[in-house]
Amino acid sequence: MLPRKTRKKKGKNPQPGFLTKLVRGKRKFVAHVRLKGAIGMDRPFSQSLSMAGIEDTLEAAFAIPGLAAVAFSINSPGGSPVQSTLIYNRIRQLADESGVRVMVFCEDVAASGGYLLAMAGDEVFADRSSIVGSIGVISASFGFTGALKKVGVERRVYTAGTNKSVLDPFLPEKKEDVEHLKSLQLDVHEAFKDIVRTRRANKLKGDEKELFSGLFWAGSKALELGLVDGIGNLHATLRERFGDDVIIKNIDTASAFSLRKLVGVCVQGSIDHVAGTAAGAAVERAMTLAEERALWSRFGL
Repeated sequence: MLPRKTRKKKGKNPQPGFLTKLVRGKRKFVAHVRLKGAIGMDRPFSQSLSMAGIEDTLEAAFAIPGLAAVAFSINSPGGSPVQSTLIYNRIRQLADESGVRVMVFCEDVAASGGYLLAMAGDEVFADRSSIVGSIGVISASFGFTGALKKVGVERRVYTAGTNKSVLDPFLPEKKEDVEHLKSLQLDVHEAFKDIVRTRRANKLKGDEKELFSGLFWAGSKALELGLVDGIGNLHATLRERFGDDVIIKNIDTASAFSLRKLVGVCVQGSIDHVAGTAAGAAVERAMTLAEERALWSRFGL
């Protein structure tokens, strides 16, 4: 029996593939990276943002050929000024090398270090109810000297270096120590302000004394002050800019928590050692959550 000839159906050409559409230029392509969480609290069991945890994701986003833009969704109350600056600098470096435009979308919070991340954008958008700003530096701790006296505990500290125990929470606070801390904060604050001035250029409309005071505002007020460029969400804005058929490719952010870390801990030693490690991990997780909770709670979240 002769094989039956296959007949082509008229008027029903196969749809071009994903890459074919991009090559033909019929659809715009945007890579999307989500930056979520406190910054710099890169510890076991903690999901936070750090340069080590996000670098591969950033490089993957900008490495895609034919990009119309890279979009970042930011939801962060801040954290480490160093890690914030490292991530900001890396985004700008990759954007300049690739010639790709960066669009930033503030979600619930883009404050303090979260707002510094937003400065990597060539355009910054926010929801009307987003919390934006908090351009300042904060340091907080507790003093336990009175508590130690009540329970009859004596604090003993031995140092090589007269200032090695600066701001020890179990020792009485010294005026010169606080002045040193404030001097350090002013240096960090000035670096933050320089980035905002550079990136927002002539867009800032408010008085710098107010803008850089550490206050934060809703998205609508942030627009009035020139802290953002517009009100809008990611999908609606990208469709308006690049067309209704824009392709948005989500690039997964590397999680700070790794199952391999947990396995690496648990396979070592005896059951007693594992139990002790688990107990220590539980304490560390509780402390980390408390720190992160404190950051978010400043903005009512």
